[in-house]
Amino acid sequence: MRRHRHSAERDAPSGLSRKGTLPTDAARPARPDAATAESRPARLPDRAPSHGGRLPSPGRATEGNVTPVIEVSGLTAHTAASAVLLDGVDLTMRAGTVTALVGPSGSGKTTTALALLGEAPPGVRLSGAVQVAGIPVVDGTGPTPAAAGVRGGTVAYLPQHPGGALNPARRVGAVLTELARLHADPETGGGRQRRRDARRRATDALLGAQLPPERGVLRRFPHQFSGGQRQRVALAKALACGPRALILDEPSTGLDTVTRLGLARELGELARKGIAILLLSHDHALVRALADHVVLLENGRVVAAGGAGLLPSGDSTAPLAASARDGSPRAAGPAAATAETGRTGAAAGAVEPVTTVGHTPSAGSGSGSDGTVVNGAGQRPTPPLLDVHGLSAYLRSDGRGEVLHDVSLGLAAGECLAIVGRSGSGKTTLARCVAGLHERWQGRMRLDGAELPVLRHRDTERRRRVQYVWQEARGSFDERRTVLEQVARTGVRLRGLAPSGAVEEAVGLLCRLGVSERVAERPAGSLSGGELQRAAFARATLAHPNVLVCDEITTALDARAAGLVLDEVERMRCETGTAVLWIGHDLAPVRALAHRLLVLDGGRIVEQGDCRKVLAAPRAEATRLLLEAEHLGSRRKDGGEPSGRAGTTIPPGRTGHATGTRPRRGMRDSSSNRQDHQNQQNQQKDQHQQEGTP
Repeated sequence: MRRHRHSAERDAPSGLSRKGTLPTDAARPARPDAATAESRPARLPDRAPSHGGRLPSPGRATEGNVTPVIEVSGLTAHTAASAVLLDGVDLTMRAGTVTALVGPSGSGKTTTALALLGEAPPGVRLSGAVQVAGIPVVDGTGPTPAAAGVRGGTVAYLPQHPGGALNPARRVGAVLTELARLHADPETGGGRQRRRDARRRATDALLGAQLPPERGVLRRFPHQFSGGQRQRVALAKALACGPRALILDEPSTGLDTVTRLGLARELGELARKGIAILLLSHDHALVRALADHVVLLENGRVVAAGGAGLLPSGDSTAPLAASARDGSPRAAGPAAATAETGRTGAAAGAVEPVTTVGHTPSAGSGSGSDGTVVNGAGQRPTPPLLDVHGLSAYLRSDGRGEVLHDVSLGLAAGECLAIVGRSGSGKTTLARCVAGLHERWQGRMRLDGAELPVLRHRDTERRRRVQYVWQEARGSFDERRTVLEQVARTGVRLRGLAPSGAVEEAVGLLCRLGVSERVAERPAGSLSGGELQRAAFARATLAHPNVLVCDEITTALDARAAGLVLDEVERMRCETGTAVLWIGHDLAPVRALAHRLLVLDGGRIVEQGDCRKVLAAPRAEATRLLLEAEHLGSRRKDGGEPSGRAGTTIPPGRTGHATGTRPRRGMRDSSSNRQDHQNQQNQQKDQHQQEGTP
């Protein structure tokens, strides 16, 4: 019973006691996703009917809904060292409209979003004026005591990385129902009616977040969801509060294209029902489809404001995506690459005989069922660098909760294999098995013909040869130590470099990725999500791995930063022969990098082959759905059509359904699940690509 009370207090908004009253110290800091019972939340809108695959128009502001929900005037933020993070930001959010805040990593988007709740990162001081529903939450002296009263019920916040917003010891259904009950309309009937209404709102919140309100989902703990599913669980928590304003920090991060389309529809419907939405995103397609107003932020200043036409045209993952679309073949491998372009000198569309290990599969080429890389006709099969055969992975050590079923693949030196699929299809579990982090599996994994054991049984050389870049990079850094120190330590521990040489090499690599030495010398906790993602990539590549596993590493990056990362991946592949296992939902970098494509659905391989051929003529339904939803299937706000197919229709029952991770009877108690969650966090922090940083 004691543990239950503690868990309930943790999930209750921090501005509340367990009985729903404000604490005596009103200035006590509260969690950004918190709220108080004093606010009168708007009810969560009933789920709207299907719109035939086309995004509903949120509807422009009219006479009845022009009242500003949030007004920001002259907002500034600076650190104790007088570094300016925000400089005179002005912003207005009105009921029923979508405002997009767009800018490169580190431009101040998240700092602005937190200021709307009267919050600031550690060591940052706010000034200016922020009013939420007429209540001042920031004034000339900083956050006001009244800020705690607007969180949750009036304005809700979805962080970019939702892991910290979810209680690892409580089931999702219980948390959603409790939040819905805390923020229920006081005019709701008695206890039974109140509970019934809370359950309905919790169900609506799950549907709004593109998760099925099934018992199996409601009884899961956060660590039993994939990264994209956790993102949607955090969104459901925000929706369950019934807010008047919703702040979404990169809501499409980690979502597959089908779920992203469903999310876009739902956000448009919420705006049409009168909720003010602030969208922080690098996803230009999502912004074009939804935004009524766009604010461009750069170096903490508003540089432009207007319609979606402000956004640059073209693909959001240029420059490499452009080279992928020109039809030229990928480099056959390190030996075939040119120093200037990283591509062969063959004419576009030509396929020449390849004898190098890292060849581009062509007709008659590919990966055999035993993992052997098979060259074209007349060529001798080449043993793969990484060979995975008959891999099945499980949630439980007793073999229950199968996540992967009989997966086989081969990866040659200098080759890029992309793994795509819906959220929860087993992509990250496959990546973790290769990295040695997931131990509950059976099958065979070999590196250069030698068995590849789990991480704790790998020696230093095998740890160096296989490196893993985490999807949520922040959890893999010590926030109190400098990024440069933690990145350079990889070279010292895994390659035996002198500390000075490792630092020099780390600085050069970080600068190529757009992270300056000045930024790298700051503590990790003060960097943005995009900056930390690039630092995590630099830390892994500094080990000079033979196999680089990249798990959704561009989702937190703006177009320019993503292009720099993709260029570095291509350079490593061509110059050093690094084999790349690319896990992703965004098909643009897949087209830019991948030689072969493997599609997972429900933990099984449903399609694989040459990347361009699979994407040009998909045979599996899962592949077709991912392609059809790629461009959101919607009309842009300016009335034009998106660059992809318009009017995409998603079959009923397909959106957001999770597979392969349904909990079984006899689920362990909350203390066991808390330990599982803690073990996952420890793996991130202690592994650090096994460079030894505590």
